[in-house]
Amino acid sequence: QVQLVESGGGLVQPGGSLTLSCAASGIIFRINAMGWYRQAAGQERERVAIITDDESTNFLDSVKGRFTISRNNTKNTVFLQMNSLKLDDTAVYYCYADVIRRGLGRRDYWGQGTQVTVSS
Repeated sequence: QVQLVESGGGLVQPGGSLTLSCAASGIIFRINAMGWYRQAAGQERERVAIITDDESTNFLDSVKGRFTISRNNTKNTVFLQMNSLKLDDTAVYYCYADVIRRGLGRRDYWGQGTQVTVSS
């Protein structure tokens, strides 16, 4: 019904940058919030950044000032620009969307995850 496809993960050195992208497709009437979560090995999933449909944003304290989130409502996409990456940013990053589906109501969707590895 609705698919989220992520791209942009990879290996980067400490202090480097990466941009994650996520595109939503399917029977979408409107998307409320979109965002990114991450899960490091052996840890619980945590919310990294969220952006609402009116473009209000909220960030995990440890990424404030380093990550930015943006969205393109016409293309149903969300981006996470990650700068000054640290070893602790290593995780699988998951795209999230709160979707109102055409004729089917509201539901949360998740992407398949993309690996971000920060290593020297």
